[in-house]
Amino acid sequence: MQERNVDIRTADGTMETFVVSPDGDQARCAVVIYMDAPGIREELRDFARRVAEQGYTCLLPDMYYRRGRVRLDIGGPMSDELRREMFGHMRSLSNALVMRDSEALLDFVTADAACAAGPVGCIGYCMSGQYVVSAMGSFPERFKAGVSCYGVAIVTDQDDSPHKLAERVQGELLFAFAEHDEYVPDEVISTLRTTLERHGVAHQIEVYPGTEHGFCFPQRAGIYVEDAAEDVWRRTFELFGRQLKA
Repeated sequence: MQERNVDIRTADGTMETFVVSPDGDQARCAVVIYMDAPGIREELRDFARRVAEQGYTCLLPDMYYRRGRVRLDIGGPMSDELRREMFGHMRSLSNALVMRDSEALLDFVTADAACAAGPVGCIGYCMSGQYVVSAMGSFPERFKAGVSCYGVAIVTDQDDSPHKLAERVQGELLFAFAEHDEYVPDEVISTLRTTLERHGVAHQIEVYPGTEHGFCFPQRAGIYVEDAAEDVWRRTFELFGRQLKA
């Protein structure tokens, strides 16, 4: 595996990005992992490595770069103070900001020797599930495969609600929701399904029984559900195989 940290210039500064790809000189289709609210950590780098093991060049950008180099210690129980800090960082982002960053990521993919020309995939967890949908709708010619894991704010009453971009999506989406999720209102899934079907968007929506928000992360003691998490990985790589390697 080849790993490197690169500084990607965006409209708002410099975004540190972890890039990992298989050994060799072959250019590979790119996949972007949009981080969850706790931010960059080794657990997410391991996810990027797992994607690269399947034959992709994976990019993991530090989306909090506008606030400096944020590294939260979430190894143990989260204090109220740490939780407030995390949500403060999360609320500093918006669909507009992340799409500007996504444009810079796509420019990097176009220029980088490790990235093949052609379709790009993306994965988002928690706060970034919305950004997966926004990326698929904002850059439909580039992003062809998107995976949203218990994504929040996908369906809202705001003008920039990601689900309103459904008619522009040209690729395929996979949504993995938890059965019990205080951050995803009950009506979100039904509204999302109806919207995607109305616009003929290729998609899968899976609700995993007995799971809670965060079930994909091995380090979430008491929340991680291995069978469900592994099924999400299986479906993810099947989707990437259809849309990125065909």
